[in-house]
Amino acid sequence: MAKEQIAFIINPHAGRKKRRISAETILKHLDQSRFSPQFYFTEYRGHAKVLAQQAVNEKSHFVVAAGGDGTVNEIASALASSDIPLGIIPSGSGNGLARHMGIPLTPAKAIHALNEARIERIDAGRINDTWFFCTCGVGFDAKIGFKFSKINKRGFLGYLKIIIREYHKYNIKKYRFSVDGEKFRRKAFLITIANASQYGNNAFIAPRAQINDGLFDICIVKPFPRWKVFFIAFHLMKGSIDHSEYYEYLRGRSVRFKKPRKKYIIHYDGEPIKIKKEKIKIELAPLSLQVLVPVR
Repeated sequence: MAKEQIAFIINPHAGRKKRRISAETILKHLDQSRFSPQFYFTEYRGHAKVLAQQAVNEKSHFVVAAGGDGTVNEIASALASSDIPLGIIPSGSGNGLARHMGIPLTPAKAIHALNEARIERIDAGRINDTWFFCTCGVGFDAKIGFKFSKINKRGFLGYLKIIIREYHKYNIKKYRFSVDGEKFRRKAFLITIANASQYGNNAFIAPRAQINDGLFDICIVKPFPRWKVFFIAFHLMKGSIDHSEYYEYLRGRSVRFKKPRKKYIIHYDGEPIKIKKEKIKIELAPLSLQVLVPVR
């Protein structure tokens, strides 16, 4: 029986050194009686998407992202609306999609899971012309993503230091937006459009979210007294943020933010972008990505 061609796109700089993934590690645990592996290594931001398209052109049956959320997003963007499934060996800081899909976080276990994986179709989103697969949004989380992108130190502690520093000087903003045509005005700490349940690191901004139900969960964290920040953080990590009085929850397939007077910082799967003087259009793309997930 012919082997299936599987392409591994490895970000050699993702995550901490002890979690980084090598071709040798993959070969040690991969079922080579079933798969014929090929290896690609990213060299710059955006390279993973180029390599994924190359793997598609070379007729790979599967393409696996070995890296963090940014690497996963780039490769998934190349595979969206195709018939080629995405695999994930997580090695980043947050690993949001991997965690939501139940993919093991240790490389050996993730590779063993690939050997017997099943295929599941999931929804995706597009913010203007950019794909996202977990979350996108505006407000405090977007600002943290922007600040985090400017530092070299990765990991949860890097996030935590920035959160503590930026929280005390963050100014709440007003937003005008619509959900499936219905208009809203909100003063908000943040607004997250969630396809998956979490940002990463098991920080559950949308505990009710299902990744294949054809709907976004629009999560609004309202202004809250500063002394309650620890209660908000506790709910976020415990998956109970939807029980907070400072949380509002909407659902829909299409979200529009009114053209900003000043620059917006918005994130998609943790990656920040600045948008100035243009509308933000967020659309759901139902069941547009195939993902390799562990057999339950």
